[in-house]
Parts: sequence; C-alpha cells; structure tokens
Amino acid sequence: MIVLGIDPGIAITGFGVVRVEQNRHIVLGYGAIRTSSQETTARRLEAIYGGLSKLIAEFEPDCLAVEELFFNKNSASAMQVGQARGVAILAGTHAGLPVFEYTPLQVKTAVTGYGRAAKEQVAYMVCTLLGLENPPQPDDVTDALAICICHGYNANNWGRRER
Repeated sequence: MIVLGIDPGIAITGFGVVRVEQNRHIVLGYGAIRTSSQETTARRLEAIYGGLSKLIAEFEPDCLAVEELFFNKNSASAMQVGQARGVAILAGTHAGLPVFEYTPLQVKTAVTGYGRAAKEQVAYMVCTLLGLENPPQPDDVTDALAICICHGYNANNWGRRER
C-alpha cells in the first residue's frame, strides 16, 4: 500500500509518500508545497490543489491520510488550515482515493507511543522508523511522514475515520 500523508497549511503543506509492506515503511518521497502570502487565498488554494494532484499522478498512492484540524487560539489561521485541509481532501477524492483522517494525538501515539510527545520526539522516531539521517525540514514534512506511519500501522481500522 502506498500512503500519501498530508500536513495541511496555507503557507506550507507538508507531504510524505510511504510504501507500507507488512510493518515496514519505505519512503518514496517527501517535501512541501509552499505558497506566497502575496497571493490571494484562492490562488494559494489552487496551488495546493495543483501540487497535490501532481503528486497523486506521480506516485499513484492507494490512499490519502490527512491530519485533522487542531483548533488553536488564532481562529483566522485555523480557518486557513481548514481550507487547505478541504483542498487536500478534495484532491484525493477527485483522484478516487479513500481519504483517512487522524488527530495529532493519534499520530503521536502511533509514532512514539505517547500522545503528548514533543515535536523532537516525533521527529526522532520518524527518522528511526524510516531510516532517515536527519528530520526533513520544515516540521510540516516530518509531520506528514508521521501521518503516513500512523496510517500504515492503523490501516486495520484502529482509530481512523474515512471521509
């Protein structure tokens, strides 16, 4: 199974592509789709959709896993993250992919065994589990790879919701 993991954001949408074979995870690719704050929101969302559509065509994933929205104090940024999430879900759905969502707590638990793990702990485990020398930058990319790992471990229905 090939998983396309997405950590959505309006400025940076992190992505990871991981092949899951039994309990082994093999990195096929990762990176970030970046948009400029000089662009309109509509153009930024269009760029995210286009970037994700290209990734889907290139890697031909079997599913898309995306992080659920974490509400923080800044409602404006939460709205923009929600819009980027919607675009990611739409890109996957348009490509005929099943889309799965995981909370940050579920991702951290799957990767580190502890749902309140620090970013550094998650990054360390992502590197360890995927055989990477250094955590990918920015953090959004590491988080997207963690989402792939989470889905790989939980593809048997533990804690996931398909949209």
